[in-house]
Amino acid sequence: MTTELLNAVQWPAMVVTLLAAWLVASPTKRQRRLGFWFFIVSNVLWIAWALPAKAYALIVLQFGLFALNVRGTRTNESGG
Repeated sequence: MTTELLNAVQWPAMVVTLLAAWLVASPTKRQRRLGFWFFIVSNVLWIAWALPAKAYALIVLQFGLFALNVRGTRTNESGG
């Protein structure tokens, strides 16, 4: 992956992460659900950026956050 392409991935990852945080803080269940899915997309984007950059701590963090986002989607669906 070229440096320019690698650098270009981090901007969409950042935007998707911010949008996800905004949606997860919503009072409506539908928007929170969408926010958790956006967080999962951001996890994938950050891993795509981190692999060629050899940012292994970020990769591990994204797997941990992915697990928390899956938990959040389940909790949101159950109403808890």
